[in-house]
Amino acid sequence: MEKPVLVIMAAGLGSRYGGLKQIDPVDQDGHIIIDFSLFDAKRAGFDTVVFVIKKENEDIFKNTIGKRIENIMHVHYAFQQIDDLPEGYQVPDGRYKPWGTAHALYCCRQWIHGPFAVINADDYYGFESFQMIYNYLAGHQDDELYRLAMVGYCIENTLTENGTVARGICEVDEQNYLCSITERTKIKADLNGAMYQEDDQWFAVPKGTIVSMNLWGFSQKIIEEIAQGFPTFLDQNLKYNPLKCEYFIPDVVSRLLQEKKATVQVLKSPAKWYGVTYKADKPVVEEAIQRMKKQGLYPQKLWGIYDE
Repeated sequence: MEKPVLVIMAAGLGSRYGGLKQIDPVDQDGHIIIDFSLFDAKRAGFDTVVFVIKKENEDIFKNTIGKRIENIMHVHYAFQQIDDLPEGYQVPDGRYKPWGTAHALYCCRQWIHGPFAVINADDYYGFESFQMIYNYLAGHQDDELYRLAMVGYCIENTLTENGTVARGICEVDEQNYLCSITERTKIKADLNGAMYQEDDQWFAVPKGTIVSMNLWGFSQKIIEEIAQGFPTFLDQNLKYNPLKCEYFIPDVVSRLLQEKKATVQVLKSPAKWYGVTYKADKPVVEEAIQRMKKQGLYPQKLWGIYDE
């Protein structure tokens, strides 16, 4: 069995700040959130990382992020290019938006040969989450079904006070298996948990509801399923929303659940999410990082322990 690898979806990294050079550090030592994910992943057991990035960001990404990791982990780069489509399909005129998270995995297919975990580049997940997903991938294999996993978070631990966020709202059974997942693109904090918007109306989401933060554990076969489903997605969506439709990981997982081809074990994390969805989130993240360093959860300089 191949050792699990980590895939980091970073093609959108820097888009809120006008470029990678202007991504703000979250501590006085110059670390950004992705550094903490890599540090946690390394000590959880991951030795290989695949960065999914924009081709035009290759040089600057390697110089600002990749090079300081290359002496610690095996590093590969995959490029999420808008024209990386199944044979017979073309980019619609006027389309500039990437094709979504499932497409990001489709674009790294040459580097995936065994089990792998997936994360977003700009979310903080917590060490426990990486340990749980690594242990699952190292200890489970597909049989007659795809045996997938997802780290789930309580919705109240994943919100910002500064606006709305997108989350996958999950229905989980008594054995902690995923029954369904619904992508909600506008969720905000509420005294009783959260609210999501649909068709200009707001609906309650109770405290304790499990949501996905795109921390998944997959076997290599999921790449084949994404590739097989991509033409169907394009046929269904290009007619109605050619410039903005996106192929999401939860859509693929939902299809596999409906077809009874997979199970998804939900690994519940007690961690609190941190991320800079909005500029106003940065002080909260900085304070949390410094607090965790004082508690001994991280060294002051993350990569200094590897320099000796």
